[in-house]
Amino acid sequence: MEIKITGLTKIYKKGAPPALKDVNLTIQHGTFGLLGPNGAGKTTLIKILSTQMEPSAGQVKMDDWDLSKDRSEIRRRIGYLPQHFGTYPTLTGWEFMDYMARLAGIHNTKIRKERVSETLNDVGLYEDRDRRSGTFSGGMMRRLGIAQAIVGDPEFLIVDEPTVGLDPEERIRFRGILGRLGRDRAILISTHIVGDISSTCEVVAVLDSGRLLYRGSPEEFIHQADGKTWQVRVDDKGFEAMAEQYKVVTIAVDGDLMDLRMVGEGTPPGDAKPVPPNLEDAYVHFMDEENLTPELSEA
Repeated sequence: MEIKITGLTKIYKKGAPPALKDVNLTIQHGTFGLLGPNGAGKTTLIKILSTQMEPSAGQVKMDDWDLSKDRSEIRRRIGYLPQHFGTYPTLTGWEFMDYMARLAGIHNTKIRKERVSETLNDVGLYEDRDRRSGTFSGGMMRRLGIAQAIVGDPEFLIVDEPTVGLDPEERIRFRGILGRLGRDRAILISTHIVGDISSTCEVVAVLDSGRLLYRGSPEEFIHQADGKTWQVRVDDKGFEAMAEQYKVVTIAVDGDLMDLRMVGEGTPPGDAKPVPPNLEDAYVHFMDEENLTPELSEA
């Protein structure tokens, strides 16, 4: 599947800045990461792509289907996991998924049973299928959310802020699930957590204030921070000096000292060591170059 977005604009209120402004983007097979701070326009874009909202201007096509004319056809080809996913707490995982499979149009009992089993197994919830979903942990609920999004075998999967609030172990597990799912479909992952993008996505785009600022491979994006990423150990006074000149990406406290990872132009003090940049370094540097304020990822 190819999703082609042309001149997409969304204005909520006359005279207000547009939530999206002339966005042009193509999403193809595999995992596509949409990165940007809260308020960047990511949720508005997702609501339009998932047929929950109509744009003020522009066009969205999914293969030969036009979003403005073929909404029912496009809905059948989309799976969606919103940031705030809820279920029926008294239903077991199996009962909930069986219900969602019916809504997805799987009416043959044998086929539906096979599909529910396969989907629960894909997300690591098959052994917990008889537990009430109201007893699931946050990570299990996110996995149940991705299960309901893929039970109809969609060609295009949209996932909004997939790992917010998850502990590191569940975050890694969830990223692995998304990586596997991207082999068979197009996946859009919208997030402000850079780690969700770096570990799973083949293409990354940066959105801020409704404008598309970058689209390309993660490797090309990271390349922008080559020779501009440093690591240094400092005390409180040294931290203040470094923070005035560089963008601090991470801080690791060790007693009275701190290990800083930072990006910026110029040569830092002699005890600072150059390090290869990662996607988070590149994102912080890019947003600084654009005179914007990035949100740093969760651990």
